[in-house]
Amino acid sequence: MSKKVFLAVDLGAGSGRVMTAKTDFKKLWLEEVHRFDNPGYDIPGGAFWDTLALYGHIVEGIRRAVEIHGERVVSISIDTWGCDYGLLDGNKRLLGLQQQYRDPRHGGMPEQMFAMMPESEIYARTGIGTNFFNTSLHLLAERLAESEALSVASQLLFTPDLLGFWLTGNAAVERTIASTSQLFDPHADDWAWEVIDALGLPRRIFGKVVPSGTVLGLLRPEVAKQIGGDAIPVVAGASHDTAAAVAGIPMEGDERLWLSSGTWSIMGIELDAPVTTPEAFEARFCNELGVGGTVRFLKNISGLWLIQECKRQWAGEGDDLDYNALAELAEEAEPFTAFIDPDAPEFAAPGDMPNKIAEFCRRTSQSVPESKGRILRVATESLALKYRHVFERACSMAGRRFSRLHAGGGGIQNQLLAQATADALGVEVLAGPVEATSCGNVLTQMIATGHIPDLAAGRQIIRDSFDFETYQPCNPDAWNAAWERFGKIIEPM
Repeated sequence: MSKKVFLAVDLGAGSGRVMTAKTDFKKLWLEEVHRFDNPGYDIPGGAFWDTLALYGHIVEGIRRAVEIHGERVVSISIDTWGCDYGLLDGNKRLLGLQQQYRDPRHGGMPEQMFAMMPESEIYARTGIGTNFFNTSLHLLAERLAESEALSVASQLLFTPDLLGFWLTGNAAVERTIASTSQLFDPHADDWAWEVIDALGLPRRIFGKVVPSGTVLGLLRPEVAKQIGGDAIPVVAGASHDTAAAVAGIPMEGDERLWLSSGTWSIMGIELDAPVTTPEAFEARFCNELGVGGTVRFLKNISGLWLIQECKRQWAGEGDDLDYNALAELAEEAEPFTAFIDPDAPEFAAPGDMPNKIAEFCRRTSQSVPESKGRILRVATESLALKYRHVFERACSMAGRRFSRLHAGGGGIQNQLLAQATADALGVEVLAGPVEATSCGNVLTQMIATGHIPDLAAGRQIIRDSFDFETYQPCNPDAWNAAWERFGKIIEPM
């Protein structure tokens, strides 16, 4: 049987890439054909994405893949970060530049929103807690500023929806990305109209929502000409990158506790229905929708951002260490000297992360790390202990103790963190695949195009295609003592 090829476009908040996935539907082989930066820009008026440049890179990546694989390319799908959107006018033209979720316009919006509808009621209707990046806050900011774009807009499309529309000419909002907005009702599987109305947002911009795995259509003739091939189907797959990553982690049975590890860490449970109880609201867990009707009951946690920002600071000071060198420094450093709360507000913004870590330790009357290795060790162990904090709450709300954590994403390459996670939680960590997001993207395409029956079949392909590392918990007494100390400095959830 001739191998087929699927194209996974994976866009992150700092870079993007186009991956080819060659498969005989028993195994999967991934290859990167085009990588590009996605820096974003701060200019007068706010923080923006260069979405046209991203579109150009996507077309170039498709062109390269078609040049290599030709008619074996079956389909294409795009996944991106959540929440960000573009507004289209009545002629389907983008209204202005696309603003970033970090744009400061969200300032003061939670208070404004809660005056219109209590946060607990918003959560009960959407299953999403309030964070600075929520689409709800940014749209409310546009309405209160009497945005001209919002006043004339006819349709809202999230980033992957917008790019899919430009590729095919067909516009639709995909379900997993809609669920990140705090404007979608996972119980009704429709827009949360009561919330939309309470915020005074125009109903007309909230269009048709389609399930993950919907075929949007073929590449427009103009795009097919650019890539030098035939028109290829574009699938609205798991358009939210975390939905794709969770789909690509081969869980089975009742052990559906997962960790997507990268710049951000996200821990959650794959469920069949949303949980919007007062306990879930108080714990700040969110309900985002997944592939095959699943729910990702999750909490965001700061991730390798801490280490990445330390690396960037030291590189700017003339000591540009690679990640292997940083890992060695952390391994050699003394354990359990101090802890930070990785989700404390001061760590959210870029800028001199080593000093911020030291200042947190000083402020909380702990030993202040001075060497690079000590700083990295503090960050790593604190992150593992924050994972335990979320793990304990997840087990409480699930009414059971999980015995295994499935971890995927680039962060699992940090072996010190992976082992620390097993140690802190006291459970086995099964790590893999590194390319969980691309795997989930491709599995959704395979289902959409009729090549495999369901997610379970796709996850079996992943199990058979990649190597996995297993980390067993060690040194429980030392980690339990560290957990007690950590609990005294952590910020409330």
